[in-house]
Amino acid sequence: MMRYSGFRVFTQGLTGNTGWRAAWRKPAPKPEYDVVIIGGGGHGLATAWYLAKNHGITNVAVLEKGYLGSGNIGRNTTIVRANYFLPGNSEFYSHSLKLWEGLERDLNYNVMHSQRGLINLFHSDGQRDAFVRRGNAMLAQGDDAVLLDREGVRRMLPYLDFGQARFPIYGGLYHPRGGTARHDAVAWGYARAADQRGVDLIENCEVTGIDVENGRVTGVQTTRGMIRAKKVAMVTAGRSGQVAALAGMRLPIESHVLQAFVTEGLKPVIDHVISFGMGHFYISQSDKGGLVFGGDLDFYASYAARGNLPMVEHVMEAGMTLMPMIGRAKVLRSWGGIMDMSPDGSPIIDSTGIEGLYLNCGWNYGGFKAVPASGWALAHLIATGQPHETAARFRLDRFATGHLLDEEGTGSQHNLH
Repeated sequence: MMRYSGFRVFTQGLTGNTGWRAAWRKPAPKPEYDVVIIGGGGHGLATAWYLAKNHGITNVAVLEKGYLGSGNIGRNTTIVRANYFLPGNSEFYSHSLKLWEGLERDLNYNVMHSQRGLINLFHSDGQRDAFVRRGNAMLAQGDDAVLLDREGVRRMLPYLDFGQARFPIYGGLYHPRGGTARHDAVAWGYARAADQRGVDLIENCEVTGIDVENGRVTGVQTTRGMIRAKKVAMVTAGRSGQVAALAGMRLPIESHVLQAFVTEGLKPVIDHVISFGMGHFYISQSDKGGLVFGGDLDFYASYAARGNLPMVEHVMEAGMTLMPMIGRAKVLRSWGGIMDMSPDGSPIIDSTGIEGLYLNCGWNYGGFKAVPASGWALAHLIATGQPHETAARFRLDRFATGHLLDEEGTGSQHNLH
């Protein structure tokens, strides 16, 4: 196993970085596996790791059509939090945050998890009341929440615009255990750990068909040949609708583009994660000094991992409204992730009507922070046939029965979540 240290990084820099060993194997696909996971992003890799670690199932293949971590796990704003309100969501994300807090020890890998604290601002009496309720729900769940008044926010975030009349800052809900993590390091950590347990990570292997016989999945067709499997899990985020169609399924999701942005490196100025209550805008500062921020999705269905200029302007306007100082920073790059938007804004972790075929999708804006608990819950479902207690309400049939988890209270409209 490759060992890392500051001295190793220095010496490799002097020798052209030619002495590094691969962090995981590059195996050829075997003819058959106990479990095949379609999708080599954070959720798929976490599922493989917890199958091996928690359930001893190691005859597992993770199939990724590109390279590991090339999807949404590397295209997000890295926020980790457990400040959900509704039963069904709150216990799941609470579990996920607890897993985040032990993840580096669990994986023996530095994912740069930084619990710098998250502050959701509110700008009206109604928003204050809503955040009081949310904070109480968080405390009842066993998580942390502190209600800040205007002066409490000013002491922590003096660089915000407190003089604006249109969106005055009334206060904020402070979640001290919230923060960020390094997105690609999360993928690498799970990949290396799963590989060490014997899981095959197969890159450049696109699934082109899902084989079903007599109502049971038997394997998958890929660009590298047919692979038989007793169980198959679809964990493909914004591509979930396309992959499910290979098995004859139509999912209640839409795929939308969500853009994110990063500026040039700056001296430390933003110590927390901040969310603007009167515009969908959120920002933090990376360890390299770049301001990382995002806003609303682009409001049209798309599979393109890039966004449009009107939404760029919309996000920049929100940032300038909240903190005019951001206008002096130069934006270095932007990127887009393909969001799998469910009608109620909550995810799906469930078996399907096809025996042995499992589904993990509908993460909306919440996919990155959910990676550990999502992998834990899906691995439990695959291994035992029963939903994990923290994900018991993430059923696929809730859209038929009406047992929705409408966290934001915006109704069954994909674009509003």
